[in-house]
Amino acid sequence: MAWRGRTEIQDRLLSCLPYLLPLIKVQLLGAPLFALVPFLSYLYLPLLPFIYVYGFLANLIRLPFLSLDFIIFFALFLGVVRNEKLIHFLRFHTMQALLFGIFTSLCIAVLQFAGFLTVAGAPALPVAILLGAIFLVVFVASVYSIIQALRGIYAEIPFISEAAYAQIR
Repeated sequence: MAWRGRTEIQDRLLSCLPYLLPLIKVQLLGAPLFALVPFLSYLYLPLLPFIYVYGFLANLIRLPFLSLDFIIFFALFLGVVRNEKLIHFLRFHTMQALLFGIFTSLCIAVLQFAGFLTVAGAPALPVAILLGAIFLVVFVASVYSIIQALRGIYAEIPFISEAAYAQIR
């Protein structure tokens, strides 16, 4: 089992990669906020290549009950989080990113079920505020975690970090 210890630069960079998934998924919820504050959309410019590849692969895989999110989740969960040969730092940050993704997916599913996420027009003001709040929470938490991972520090976020630690002990 890999224990906590010093992290090399490649471990720090690899720990940042899983956070791209929640950032890509939460972009949908940020659309009303981008319309109100256009300069926020520039934050996604570095992520455009990843967004295009993700969209291409998501359109390529169109099987019932099997989506790209499902495949990536199980690949990361079984290949990284449950792999005790990998360092604890990488496993922790991967699990935390997966939890951000689960939270985003649940929010999107509930909003779609309630009929708030539709293609027809802009959402009402309370819904736009809710979408913006969810976007900001996931975006800020992901960016904070990326910064902490680059510094070689465990990103401590209440409830999420505790759940991540519980999965990798």
